[in-house]
Amino acid sequence: MTEKHPSKEECLALLKKYHTPEHVIRHCIKVAETALRIGKALNEKGCDLDLDLIQGAGLIHDIARVEDKHWERGADIASSLGYRQEAEIIKIHMTYNCDPECEKISEADVICLADRMVKEDEYVGLENRMQYVLDKFAGNREAVERIRKRIQDNKAMIGRIEEIIGTTIDSLM
Repeated sequence: MTEKHPSKEECLALLKKYHTPEHVIRHCIKVAETALRIGKALNEKGCDLDLDLIQGAGLIHDIARVEDKHWERGADIASSLGYRQEAEIIKIHMTYNCDPECEKISEADVICLADRMVKEDEYVGLENRMQYVLDKFAGNREAVERIRKRIQDNKAMIGRIEEIIGTTIDSLM
């Protein structure tokens, strides 16, 4: 059975229906655009990523951003609408650890990486975006260590993607 994915128009309507703030909608649009560019570049080099899933999950990953545990609420919303794969990605996007050694780059890898390279509604790259996150947790040594480890894994994944696509992610943007 083929999974159904929401179109861009359906995603934008859902964001409005669930009262996602305009600035968060702009962020979601930019994350989806960033993830799609990376996904298309990878597919041109022989990867088999589902671009409809990347677009759908990217567009609604923060649908419930203003709520506590927005990843769980957003996953519940997507799941209730029949968007099972999007729900899985939304549920993990805040705590996702990409594995640069994994056999196959996944849609979750691409979306979570894109989310970590977009600040507000602007592509700023991993360093700039994650410095913002580090600054938010400056007083929490344990959180900072966890974030630094995640940054290293993300840098390695970026390196792997750039090796596959033959150019930098920055140049795609």
